[in-house]
Amino acid sequence: MKNGKMKNDRQRTFMLITIPVVVLFFFFNTFPLLRGVYYSFTNFKGYGSYDFVGLRNYIDLFGDARVGNSYLFTVKYAVVCTIIVNVISLLLALGLNSKIKGKSVLRGIYFIPNILGGLVVGYIFSFFFTYILPYAGQALGIEALSSSMLSSESTAWFAIVLVGAWQSIAMNTIIYISGLQTVPEDVYEAGSIDGATGWKKFKNLTFPLIIPFFSINMVLCMKNFLMVFDQIMALTKGGPSQSTESISYLIYQNGINGGQFGFQSANAVVFFVVIVTISVLQLRFTGKKEEQL
Repeated sequence: MKNGKMKNDRQRTFMLITIPVVVLFFFFNTFPLLRGVYYSFTNFKGYGSYDFVGLRNYIDLFGDARVGNSYLFTVKYAVVCTIIVNVISLLLALGLNSKIKGKSVLRGIYFIPNILGGLVVGYIFSFFFTYILPYAGQALGIEALSSSMLSSESTAWFAIVLVGAWQSIAMNTIIYISGLQTVPEDVYEAGSIDGATGWKKFKNLTFPLIIPFFSINMVLCMKNFLMVFDQIMALTKGGPSQSTESISYLIYQNGINGGQFGFQSANAVVFFVVIVTISVLQLRFTGKKEEQL
């Protein structure tokens, strides 16, 4: 009887905690998502009355050059940043996981960029790219740096990549360090007996055992970089000439301020499907790699 009563009390406590969380999640996450899907079939401007237009918004999306350019920029940005961040993060993790003095302090220092808000970091770098770097370029006689990187279509995207990657490296490094610490020392001892050192040690021993952490980082990186907004807002606001306009920024700018709420809701739905599809494909690909290894 006593055990049964304790079990019922635990279940009641569990329900009291779970139900409010589920309700809040529905009203603040699921319900707005469903409303967005509904508005994607209308010509809603964000205010006033609206009419049902069926699939017209979705059809118009594929013929809109501005939307197409924003997808191209976002995918390019996400792919480049994902590669840069994971390569640098893995190298840093290998260094910070080795037997060096003060590695705990170094880990804390490297994690600082992740603590700062995206907009704060963006505005700081905006000042750096607009004033400090051009001044240094002029003083040193370096013509390529004598003007703001944010004012040129050919360099503005690179500046955004630098800022986005710099801020994201910290979290990925921590995840890789967590993975490296799960590798048993016995594996390395057995490998050293077989003559595995340097690159062979990493390729044949370390990397296969941290594949799950590599998978997590790749999926999270791609998803987060596809949703880039703060850096665009703080650095370029989509310019120059809409060359750095990400999908998220376009949805915000034209949906909220441009009177295209219904049209951009359709864009958001398509974007959501794209992100889910890419994430699933990444997980399947890395899952197959895990099975092979």
